[in-house]
Amino acid sequence: MVNPMQSIPIQPNTKLPQMPFDQRGVERWSLLREFRARRRVALNRSGQRRRQNGFTLVELMVVMLIISILLAIAVPSFISAIRSAREAALREDLHTMRDAIEQYTEDKQAAPQSLDDLVQAGYLKKMPIDPMTRHNDTWVPDQSDSYTSIDQSQTGINDVHSGSDQVGSDGVPYSQW
Repeated sequence: MVNPMQSIPIQPNTKLPQMPFDQRGVERWSLLREFRARRRVALNRSGQRRRQNGFTLVELMVVMLIISILLAIAVPSFISAIRSAREAALREDLHTMRDAIEQYTEDKQAAPQSLDDLVQAGYLKKMPIDPMTRHNDTWVPDQSDSYTSIDQSQTGINDVHSGSDQVGSDGVPYSQW
């Protein structure tokens, strides 16, 4: 066996003897290679450290701030758009039911006694859902003791309103529309 501390004269085209390693030496050598490989990956071509993958807390906080500002701007306009859409649906439903009440009264010479009479007689396919209360049984019929035409023989419902207690965007309660 060759002593590693001895100086060996090197001749051209001669192989250097292999140095014996124990298990710890092999582990150290592999750790050294792994460290050098990581260091090569962590440095860019100019020798400066490369930025690691991921985001910093400051970057995440800035993104969250931008998202919250956008939500603060968008949510109120979204809510007002939903409200105006429900009010438009309420106006249309009230108009349709009032037309059905007038047609029923003219055709039958008597006002309907309930809103279900309009559905049973075929003037409405079904009772519409009140957009403000989201139920179809909250409509408030307006009964009258007066006759709307000379030929009318029986009094009954002559108008209908929403059953909601909320106030519309025009300041008038939905129950008075």
